[in-house]
This record gives sequence, C-alpha cells and structure tokens, in this order.
Amino acid sequence: MGRIKFALIVALLAGPAWAQRNKLTINAETPEGQLLAQIGQEQDEGKKLAMMEDFAAKYPKHEAAGWVYEQMVPACLKAGQLDRGLAVCDKLLTLDPEDAISAHGCLKLAEAKKDPDGIKAWSARTSQVARKVVSSLQPKEEDEVEGWKVRVDFAKQLDIYTEYSLYAATLATPEAKKKAELMAEIEQRNDKYEHLPMLRDHVFRALWAANDIPGAMAMAGRLSLKGQASDEMLLATAEGALNQKDYDTALLFAGKLIGALPAKPKPAAVAEADWEAGKTKALASAYYIEGSAYANQNKYAEADKSLRAGLPYMKDNEQLLAGAYFYLGLANFKLGDAKTPDTARLLDAIKFNQQCAAIKGPFQALAQRNLKVIKAQFQIQQ
Repeated sequence: MGRIKFALIVALLAGPAWAQRNKLTINAETPEGQLLAQIGQEQDEGKKLAMMEDFAAKYPKHEAAGWVYEQMVPACLKAGQLDRGLAVCDKLLTLDPEDAISAHGCLKLAEAKKDPDGIKAWSARTSQVARKVVSSLQPKEEDEVEGWKVRVDFAKQLDIYTEYSLYAATLATPEAKKKAELMAEIEQRNDKYEHLPMLRDHVFRALWAANDIPGAMAMAGRLSLKGQASDEMLLATAEGALNQKDYDTALLFAGKLIGALPAKPKPAAVAEADWEAGKTKALASAYYIEGSAYANQNKYAEADKSLRAGLPYMKDNEQLLAGAYFYLGLANFKLGDAKTPDTARLLDAIKFNQQCAAIKGPFQALAQRNLKVIKAQFQIQQ
C-alpha cells in the first residue's frame, strides 16, 4: 500500500469523527446505576476494567451492557489483556453487528496478540461489519444523513484496513503454510488487492525455503492457470520439476516463461540494463530446462530446436552451456544415427561434444566418451 494511502487510512481509523454508538443513561437509584456511576468516577484503569467486567457479568441484559462492552475493548487493549478483550468483542458485536469502531478495536486486539489465526478470523469479521455499514440505507431524516455518511466512509476505509492487516500478518508470520492461508484469505476477499503479486512471490519463496516443494508447485500451477504466476514462480517450478524428473511439468512451466517473457514490458522501477540482464538469465535457464526435458523424453528434434534457440542466452553461463552442448550432442547423434546416416547431424554431434568436453564439470567426461564412440562408429576423422 502506498505510504500516503496507508497514512490516510490510519488517520481515519485512529479517530472516528462521531460519537460512540451506545448511549449511557444512569439511574443512580438502582444498583446497576450506582455501579455505572462508580465506573465513570474510577481513575485507576485496572480497577475500572474489573468493575466493568463485574457489571457485564451481573447485568448482561441491561441496556447499558453495550456501552460497558464498548469501553472494555480499548481498555483491554491498553492493559494488554488481549484474550479478555477478544471475549468481550464477541459479545459486543453480537449485540451490535454494525459497530465498526469496536470491530476495528477488536482487530487491533488480534493484531497485538500476533496470532495468525486470530488475525484471519477478526479481519474477516471486521470486514463483514464494515460491509454491513457500507450497504446500509441512507436515513430519511435529514439531520441523520451527515452522520451516516461519516460512518460509511469510515467503514470503507476499515474494510481496506482489514486487507492490510492480513497483508502485514502474512509478511510477519514465520510459518510458510500460515503465510499461504493468510494470502488465500486476501485472494478470496479481493483478488485485485494491489500488493498480491508481491505477496504471492513472498509466499512462494517461503514455501520453497521450507522445502514444501509440492505446496509451492501447486501454488504456481494454480496461479499460472489464471496468468498470475510470476517469472520467478514459473522458473523455479520448471527447475524443480526437472530435478524430480517430472518432464511434462518442466516443459509446461518453461514453455510458459519462454512464451511470455520476451515481450513482457519492463517495470517502471527497474533499470533497462538490469531488466535485460534478468530476462537473459531467466530465458537461458528456461531454454535449458525445456531442451534437457525433451532430450530425457527422447524427443530429440524438439530438444535440438529448443537448445539451439537458447544458446545465445547462455553465452555467459558456462555450466548451462556445458549441459546444453551435451544434450545437443546427444540429440544430433540420435537424429544422425539413421538407416542412412545424416552426416551433417553427426558432424554437429561431434562439434557439440567437443565444446562440452572443453568445459570442466559433470558433463565433461561423458562428452569425451561420446566423442570416441561417434568417431569410432562412423569412422569420422576429425
């Protein structure tokens, strides 16, 4: 959320510009009224909170119960009595399902507790309260219209804040699966939330770092169907699938990246040189994954086409080049080893294996062996 927009929301939520919903009338001739008067006069916050709790326990159906609950929410937050306050919240919003001010206080209690499940639950409930207020009918009485407009405006800002609350909790929560749950709640509520792209990358990385590869890949798969998977997700999932020898999935995600990335516009915040370097690096990996996956499926013509297309992107990455040369050598050998040998293909196989053999790494010895086999089998002197 932009700093200006978020500052505006915080300012609106910090000081609602209308009176509390529950009015207090004290009849000092009754025990209830006398206790209410004592609550109003008590200066010690701890004693005051205890007295309010005592009133709520003794007189839960009294007309002032709503007012007492309303006072208890910020008092519990200030005192750090978070569970105590949340128990009051449930009672208060049951009495008054459109009390947006108190719903905001309840969400702040959940945030202070730093419990992801609690934040998720109270964000949802607060959003429901806010949306009830927003959808409420404008009063017919002219002197009530201005107050209604203020309440509706506050509720709109509060609903936006409930999304921010989930966003902040997602970033702060250490557990990857909880991050995914909180993000899913935002997606369900508002799939157009402006920070979802960044948040999705954050959650994907967290799942991957936690070694929840199936979870990360499932997330990338779900988002790719909607065209919402980032380049990072597509590439990581393609690489993960290749490592797991799931060649069809590797081809699917590498192909999506190869198809979309070249024409993708540069983000405004990224320098041109950095953008081009990043694209080149990503395409080098994507073409390598695609070509090697085809080769492992014995689809040699497709492997040859993909790897040749990827070579210009790999020129500064020796390890990718070594693998690409190896699979190009293999593909051209298989394509050239026909009933009538294809000399051009066989010469390319030798060339690519020579290039691979010149690079130290895991493919070097294999390429050297393949060179001997090809030359001996076809009696090629080179």
